[in-house]
Amino acid sequence: MKRTHTTALTVGALIASFGLQAGTAHADTATPRIDLRVLIVSDGGPATDAIAAELAAAGTPYTEVDLQQSGRPVIDAGFLADTVDGVPRAKFQAVVLPNDNPFAANSAEMAALATYEQTYAIPQVDAYTYARPEAGLQYPVYGGYSGSLDGVQAQVTTAGKAGPFGYLDGSVPFEDNSPTVGESYAYLSTPAAGADFTPYVDAPVPGQSTRGSLVGEYRHDGRRELVVTFVYNRYQQQFRLLARGIVEWMTEGVHLGASRNYFAVHVDDVLAGDDRWDTTLNCTPGDVDCPQGEGVANPIRMTPADVDHATDWQTRRNFTLDLAYNGAGSVDQREDNNGADPLADKLIADRDRFRWINHTYTHAFLGCEQDVSVVPWKCATSADGSTRWVGRTTIADEIAANRVWGQTAGLPLDNEELITGEHSGLKVSPQQPADNPNLALALADTGVTWLGSDNSRETDQRQVGPAITVPRYPMNVFYNAGKAAEQVDEYNWIYTGRAQGGSGICEDHPDTSTCLSAPLSTSTGYADHIVPLETRIDLGHVLANDPKPHFIHQSNLAEERIAYPVLDGVLDGYADLFADDTPVVNLRMKDIGVELGRRAAWKAAVDAGQVTAYRVGDTVTVQAPSGVAVTATMPTGTTNGTAGFGDAYAGEVSGWTASAGTPITLGLPSSTPALSSPLDTARQPATSGTPRTRVPAGVTEQVPYSPGN
Repeated sequence: MKRTHTTALTVGALIASFGLQAGTAHADTATPRIDLRVLIVSDGGPATDAIAAELAAAGTPYTEVDLQQSGRPVIDAGFLADTVDGVPRAKFQAVVLPNDNPFAANSAEMAALATYEQTYAIPQVDAYTYARPEAGLQYPVYGGYSGSLDGVQAQVTTAGKAGPFGYLDGSVPFEDNSPTVGESYAYLSTPAAGADFTPYVDAPVPGQSTRGSLVGEYRHDGRRELVVTFVYNRYQQQFRLLARGIVEWMTEGVHLGASRNYFAVHVDDVLAGDDRWDTTLNCTPGDVDCPQGEGVANPIRMTPADVDHATDWQTRRNFTLDLAYNGAGSVDQREDNNGADPLADKLIADRDRFRWINHTYTHAFLGCEQDVSVVPWKCATSADGSTRWVGRTTIADEIAANRVWGQTAGLPLDNEELITGEHSGLKVSPQQPADNPNLALALADTGVTWLGSDNSRETDQRQVGPAITVPRYPMNVFYNAGKAAEQVDEYNWIYTGRAQGGSGICEDHPDTSTCLSAPLSTSTGYADHIVPLETRIDLGHVLANDPKPHFIHQSNLAEERIAYPVLDGVLDGYADLFADDTPVVNLRMKDIGVELGRRAAWKAAVDAGQVTAYRVGDTVTVQAPSGVAVTATMPTGTTNGTAGFGDAYAGEVSGWTASAGTPITLGLPSSTPALSSPLDTARQPATSGTPRTRVPAGVTEQVPYSPGN
């Protein structure tokens, strides 16, 4: 974003104004050093917590000072700045406060922050503050509004589009997920008389023709503040939409870490047939936990028409599905139908339209040997009580046979990737609390290095022999449902109480968030309840800089093709919110694994204090341990040596750079605003802290309202 540059002070004047010790080397000519780290001053509220979570997810270093914690560090000149080799150093490139002034009147800490921000031109984010003149806004009683914004459509202003929120198309919808819970309290107001205030995001003032600011920039006393006047938590869509812009505003687009919006969908059991939910038995015949009895025998299996629909959908959406296949499904089909399998023929003909993942040959359970004489099943044991495991050779054969089938069919495979049936072989509670010890050996035998896992069981990557897991989000579109009525019937069984004919799981686990107060209609419940809810959950993952893939099953692309309303909901919702330069990133499983692994290594290095990064003028220097890739976001035109840095995304460039343990130097384009631009000498520094404007008669001094989100 554009910013007015001010006349530079000499380094000597900077040192004197901030009470720093003058160094010897470069004391007269050096430009101040700004460390690439954010200071978060927290009051324990959801707003500062949300910004901290955004920085953590991106890999942006920050230091948090909790005002409620005894023994916390005192924020003074020495805490904020010092000298390095005689050069003044600002230890933080931005400051985040819970509101515009969280300290007591005449606070020395607020005075230190104000002086620091003036001296080094450090931006300040007011994470959630009351609209008042001290924040550049009129009190809401003067034609503004205080109250709920649930369901309101806010808008990015022209200045916001030209500035930090240009990656958005314009609309910023506020969630309204419950008619009985207030989710989004806000203050809407216009700039105070004479204030240098620019709204970036605003919303209509109820009952009036004016609009009030929700996010805006206030410039005063040689300082810049991003003033946010609505409450939020890290999970709410309105925050997720604006989080990138908040970070880019306070860092001027120069920071460690990166954020993108990812979406990948794995379709399991391709070529196999999935068992069907029985609405009478309330279980799935063929499943190990379903009692024997009358049930629907015909499995759900895709047809060639379903493949055509999938390829047409991919073309229209510019999106690629990952098909996890079981070759034995086609072999069995041909054996039962005189060699015919039109589905396999069609998929093989269109094989280059999809990405493919080995899902084992028969979809066998590869953990312990299952004792299905009881419900739920348990691991079979030997006479000495030890667990009986599926053998190493059996597991390796399942992997290798499916690979051979795929290679024979000409599928574009990556042999390092594998998803076992039901993620079996990996531990599953409560029956199998440990991995099958033969799994790691079989993975080594077959050269597998990336192994799909269930994110609902294990959220983090881990090592399994030579392989690293890639956690996958299960979508709440059931594997045993090809029709909406089947999906709703099973959904009702799981999520209603026993008195309503349900399983009672919600009664036994009241913390389950998707429990129903009454059964859904089998004719309308899928479109009216399940699709919007699942769409919101999955879009939330996309907006959270989370590359983990989602998974459904081939049954969901067959018959009534019930997966598509959810997938379309995610992609349509995304397209309505983001500009063309901020597309969904659609990676294959191996690349997702690499991304997650790099993030984990980077986080470990940052947490251990092994990363140093700072900016001096138009040069950014980063040093990290050898072998730890460096992640950063920079303005377009940034160079890494003689090459360009990063890939374009959301109006900037970002990416990973290999580290050999020596400093990495990035050159910023000359147009980049200087974070270290000192104050114009004509400006007068603030006195002790931010003065508190007298509250007019009839107006009650308020602190921000924060509902329990």
